[in-house]
This record gives sequence, C-alpha cells and structure tokens, in this order.
Amino acid sequence: MDQTALSTHDHLATPRPTLGMRHGLALCIGIVIGAGIFRAPAMVAGAATSEAMFLGTWALGGLLSIIGALCYAELASSHPNAGGDFHFLELAFGRNLAFLYGWARLTVIQTGSLALLAYVFGDYLAALWPAGPNASSVYAAALVIGLSGLNWLGIRQGAGTQFWLTCAEVLGLVAVIIAGLFFAPEAVRLPRAEREGSLGLVLVFVLLTYGGWSEVAYISAELRDARRRMAPVMVTGLGLVTLLYVLVNWAYLRALGLDGVAGSEAVAADVMARAFGPAGAALISLIIAIAALTSANATVITGARTSYALGRAFPRLCWLGRWSATRDTPGNAVLLQGAIAVILVAGATFGRDGFSAVVEYTAPVFWFFLLMVGAAVFVLRRRAPPPPGCFRVPLYPLIPSLFCATSAYLLYSSIAYTGASALVGVVVLALGGLLLLLVRTPPTRQ
Repeated sequence: MDQTALSTHDHLATPRPTLGMRHGLALCIGIVIGAGIFRAPAMVAGAATSEAMFLGTWALGGLLSIIGALCYAELASSHPNAGGDFHFLELAFGRNLAFLYGWARLTVIQTGSLALLAYVFGDYLAALWPAGPNASSVYAAALVIGLSGLNWLGIRQGAGTQFWLTCAEVLGLVAVIIAGLFFAPEAVRLPRAEREGSLGLVLVFVLLTYGGWSEVAYISAELRDARRRMAPVMVTGLGLVTLLYVLVNWAYLRALGLDGVAGSEAVAADVMARAFGPAGAALISLIIAIAALTSANATVITGARTSYALGRAFPRLCWLGRWSATRDTPGNAVLLQGAIAVILVAGATFGRDGFSAVVEYTAPVFWFFLLMVGAAVFVLRRRAPPPPGCFRVPLYPLIPSLFCATSAYLLYSSIAYTGASALVGVVVLALGGLLLLLVRTPPTRQ
C-alpha cells in the first residue's frame, strides 16, 4: 500500500474490538490503584473517629464506586465509543458541553494527572537512583515521553504493558498487606480522646483514592463483546480493588494503630520498615514507583481517546481525530497529550506547589462533569433505551440517583474545600468556551 493510500486508510479508520477481559481488568485495576493508597490513609485516619469508621469508609467507598460503575456500564454497553464520557455527554446534552469536557481533560484534568503521576514516579525513582538536583523532573519527563511513544506504537503494546504492570502493582500491594498483617509487630492500642469526625471529609479522601474507574469506558469500542463484558470488567475490577484496599488499611492499622497511621507521612514505608527494616523501606519506593507507572500508562491510553473523540466531532480539529488502522491507536492525540504533559512537568520543575494546586483546584470541574454523566443515564434511558442484550442498571432509578447524589455532594465538598481557588476550573472552562466559538464552525472549503 503506497503512502497516499495508507494516509487515506488511516483517515477513514475507526477503533475495532481487539482487547479482551484481561486487558479491561488490568486497565480498571491499574488506573485506580495509584500512589493515593500509599498516602491518603493518613488523611482518612486523621478525620476518622474510630478504627471501625476508618475501615468501614474504605468498604463504603468501594460500594459507592461500584454503584457508579453500574451506571457507566449501561452507558458504555449501550453506546460503545472511544470517546467515553465525551460521547455520553454529546448524546445527552449536545456537542458544546462535550467540547468543554474534552477541553478540560486535554488541558488540565488528564494531562495534569499524567504529569503528577510522572512526578510521583520520578520522586521515588530518584530516591533509589539519585542523578542530580533535577533527577525527579528528568525521570518524570522521560516517563511521559516513553509511555507516549509506547502507546503511539499501538494498543497491543500499551495494553500488553498495562497487564504486566498491573500484575506487578498488585503483587506489591499484597506484599505490604502480608508485611503489615504477619511480619510487623502489632501496634500498642492506646485509648483515643473523644474527637469530632467528618464522614463527608473522609469520603472525599477515600473516593479520590478510588478515582479512575470511569476511564474503562474509553475502551468500550475496543473491548471484544463490550455489550456483555463491560459490566463484569468494571464490577469485578472494583471488587478486587475494594478487597485490596480494605486489607491494606487493616494491615496499616495493625502495624501502626489509628493514631500512628494519622501521624505518618509515609504509612506504607513505615509498615515495611517495621516488618523488614531499611530493606523494606527501600522496597516500598519501588512498589510506589511501579504503581505510579501503571496508572500513568492507563492515563495515556484513556486520555488520548478523549482527544480523538474531540477531533472526530469538530472538523477544525480533524487532525486529532485520526485513528491509525495499522496500529489501532489515535497517534496524533497521543502525541499532543504527551507534549502538554511534558510542558506541565517542565513548568512544575520551577513551581511544584503552584502546579499541584492548579490541578487540585480543577476537582470541582471533574465532579461537575461526573454528575452530568450520571444525569445522562436518565436522559438516554428515556431517549435511547439500551438495545436487547445490553446491560441495564439494576434497581433503576435508585442506583443512578445514588450516583448523582454522591457526585453532587463531592462537587459541593470540593468547592467548599478549595474555596475561591475553585475559580481556576471556571477559568479553564471559560477559555474552552472561547475556543469553542472558533472550532464549532466547519472550515471553509477552498
């Protein structure tokens, strides 16, 4: 096939089902189990009133995530598309809202998450192999470039790597569980003074640690027999994550106690150090680096598919919507996403705190769009009911209502937590609105 014919072939190409159950499970588990489970438990313990509340909220967080996954499973099985949330919002509320969502993911939400995960990887790798004052930044940029290149080569390379990284990540978490439950000396339990707790604040931290499961919707067009498999992939994946999260937090409690967990700056490292000494503390750095690497690779896979959907929906951005028929990947979208993430990594080198704040303060934007996806379940159930054989949310409309209520509460909580800084997300959307005026008009034919 000559170059011109190949280019035309790619221009007309669309995603095709090439992924199996194991790839879907690896993506779901791998993107959820990130660095958060090694940091968030300290914040959860600080806001919890008892050990029962501490462990119970991790189980509750898993249940609430599964409720959301059931809603996504109906949307993804009924309307499989590489655009995921973008496609659902477009079907339910039109292209303008979908564009703002795609813009927010491309500029801050997804690329910012990729840059932060790359920095977590860089920080822990630099602790193992120091290479100068800017080693973390160098490692982070190299990670973004490497993963972008890997996924530009094709979905087989990206998804295959994701499977083995997820296996390594889970084994690392299991090692922490075994260390805390069987090898670390049990912490002495001291009476805890009466204190006020906040279930809402605890759930904010817990659900942030469970975040990412919705990304599985972005491979709905590439998962074989998606209409039948989407629900099992998401529910099974989150069920395994919930089990691991409850066990690892039980291990933290046994080894450190509730106050010890609350006062720890590196809870997993403290547990491993109590179990195996300095060697255990060094091992946890490798485990966390692998966890960040696993989530980063999944973020590259799913984030690029939003940009691809953006390019397919708006002719002026058609170069973003090109799908390689030979590599089964949105190559241009992968490269643009990687370039933006590298720029964010470079900027963060000179202002890490400010960069982290910008990404954190866009959380209200994220929860707003998640709420809108929940509302899309009601809109599309009425406008375009699931075809025969597709998954339907059980106990409708109760389950989608719970999902919307949870998302609305977290939207409120994130705005209350960030205060005036939540305006950063508004500015991002406003800039997207200006760009929308330019791209929604079809280009003039010459």
